[in-house]
Amino acid sequence: MSDTAITLHKFDAFLSFRGIDTRRNFISFLYKELTRRNIRTFKDDNELERGRRISPELIRAIEESKFAVVVVSENYAASPWCLQELVKIMDFENKGSITVMPIFYGVDPCHVRRQIGLVDEQFKKHEAREDHEKVLSWRQALTNLASISGDCSWKWEDDSKMVDAIADKISKKLMIDTTRSNGSDLEGIDAHMKALHRLLDLNSKKTVRVIGIWARGGKGRSALAKFVYQNICQHFESHCFLESVKRISQDCHMSQCHEEFILRNQGERLRNLRLKNQKVLLVADDVNKLEQLDALAEDFNCFSPGSVVIITTQDRQIRARYVVLYSL
Repeated sequence: MSDTAITLHKFDAFLSFRGIDTRRNFISFLYKELTRRNIRTFKDDNELERGRRISPELIRAIEESKFAVVVVSENYAASPWCLQELVKIMDFENKGSITVMPIFYGVDPCHVRRQIGLVDEQFKKHEAREDHEKVLSWRQALTNLASISGDCSWKWEDDSKMVDAIADKISKKLMIDTTRSNGSDLEGIDAHMKALHRLLDLNSKKTVRVIGIWARGGKGRSALAKFVYQNICQHFESHCFLESVKRISQDCHMSQCHEEFILRNQGERLRNLRLKNQKVLLVADDVNKLEQLDALAEDFNCFSPGSVVIITTQDRQIRARYVVLYSL
């Protein structure tokens, strides 16, 4: 069974960067964190040779992404490949089909915007060997990029904190868009998320907690479940989102709920490990029978203390059995 897409785009994030500066450090950390949070991320591992054009596949990947994270590093503007890619990104940004997030890594955004210092030297080399109109389009794209508010590496103590902040920002924006596209803006969601964090006490080492969320509307309920999952999953060693548990148990035997959870979490190898000694988050959307919980509960005793199980339901009997955090 395929996962429900968060957006209509093929990718949530497209990473644009200069490989020699950031591929083996910052970009590798950022890509790992984004994929860990189930943010579908495109990272091209090929450098374009001089004189080659960007492939139609790469242009399509940009077009099919919701966010473009452009990491401007010391040698970014020295690369015709990066600048060609940036022109395409800013074209789509101008059309409103992609949201651009600049990251200034070890460079001053003012120098990038005004194209002075090292950036100016790099462009002078381009002008000596490239078509004038092409270089002019590169300059304009870089100016437009640097005019967008972005993150600067020198404002952060270390890369890990900046990576977390970038991933948080993308996660929240994706979830806001998801709730709106599902026909529910979830009025007051910020207040309810604060209430959820207090109830969860994510630093707790207490036993496994099961929390129920009761909601009338199907679309609003699913959007809320996804929103909650994306906003807290990074606090757990293992995490899983099971959409439409009702459909899983209708299409298959009730034990399929348990099997689906094991496979969705981290793959076949967990059949033997059974999630022992792991702090686990399980969000199960649209539970409509107590038997479904019983099937999932086979794993609960294996979770380490501090694990959390969140269910969403429209069933009043199940509602009466668990804590009610939110009602739609």
